[in-house]
Amino acid sequence: MDLEDLRAVSYTATQPQVLSSYRAGLFPMGIGSGGIGRMGWWAPRRRGVLLPGDLKVSKSLRKSMRRFEYSVNTDFEQVIRACADPNRPGSWITEDIIRLYQGLHRAGWAHSVEVRSEGVLVGGLYGVAIGSFFAGESMFHTQRDASKAALVHLVSLFNGTTSPTAPTSVDADYDGGEWLIDTQWQTSHQASLGVSEISGLDYSARLDSALRGDRCQVILNK
Repeated sequence: MDLEDLRAVSYTATQPQVLSSYRAGLFPMGIGSGGIGRMGWWAPRRRGVLLPGDLKVSKSLRKSMRRFEYSVNTDFEQVIRACADPNRPGSWITEDIIRLYQGLHRAGWAHSVEVRSEGVLVGGLYGVAIGSFFAGESMFHTQRDASKAALVHLVSLFNGTTSPTAPTSVDADYDGGEWLIDTQWQTSHQASLGVSEISGLDYSARLDSALRGDRCQVILNK
């Protein structure tokens, strides 16, 4: 996290503020230790994104994915609380954030992907879908590859691919429709899946285009 990426600070964060911030290219994250304190509104100069056609699925990940079961929006609270585990390095998700995104989930904006092994939740992610834009907020895993599997499953949904464990990259047959997954900052974990960095100017143009679509919002609200 670079303070040069901080654009504004507020004492509160409401559902309308959060949705407006995503549409403007910002995202919320507390600026105090553990996310406690005032709310920061961030827009990285170099934005981490996953673009159509860029997903990378290694042979080992594809093999791992076959042992998992996948679902969407079946246990949003458990996913966000697992992401909020204070023992995780860099933890920033507070009880206020949990309540805020639970409200967004009930309103049909925030969504979760669950990954289970023998019925037990072992990984997942959550974020906000607006049009053909998905703002990824956080992911977690308790078994190897489970968080990566959650992202691959999400992309398979956006691509209209029926099987996230196809023998080739699940992105290979994508039909070219617009969508954009925002990962905020790029990490080595995400880069291994094809997440890249783009400039803020490029991000703004891609965001504007994605917001005019409806793919992510429609698919995740089915």
